[in-house]
Amino acid sequence: MRLNIIRGTLIMALMAIFVTIFGFSNQNSEISGGLSHKVANFVVEFIPNIKNMPEEEKKDIVDRIEKVVRKIAHYSIYTLLGIILMSLMITYKLKELDRIAVSLIIGVIYASTDEIHQAFVPGRGPLITDVMLDTVGVLTGICITMLVCKIICYICRHKYTNIT
Repeated sequence: MRLNIIRGTLIMALMAIFVTIFGFSNQNSEISGGLSHKVANFVVEFIPNIKNMPEEEKKDIVDRIEKVVRKIAHYSIYTLLGIILMSLMITYKLKELDRIAVSLIIGVIYASTDEIHQAFVPGRGPLITDVMLDTVGVLTGICITMLVCKIICYICRHKYTNIT
């Protein structure tokens, strides 16, 4: 019963992240770029050396920061996807390699279909580099989940072996 609640919760989280990614990808280039631009401007406001530069130089730096912000966003949301996928896979009696493979395959398929989806959004287009970055994010999430599980297992074993 408790396992079904955990699985249900993870599946709902998985659906929520799929919808969130779809929503971001469904934004046209103006809306998507505007969001990244706002974040880049926010970052620039905290760096005094850039804040006091002439507007043309500052605009060039904001544009470069905006590209980094977009890539960090891709990586971060797909890292979260990897964490959720691997957490869900851990609830099933599978070999560790199979858990990793299933999580990775689902993540790569979603990243690929997400980029294809962007081909149909005005001003957007699919980028293989984004699929690769998303895949690295999923792998990072898988590794984080595995590491946390190993630490928890180590602590639990250590706790119970030291009881006298």
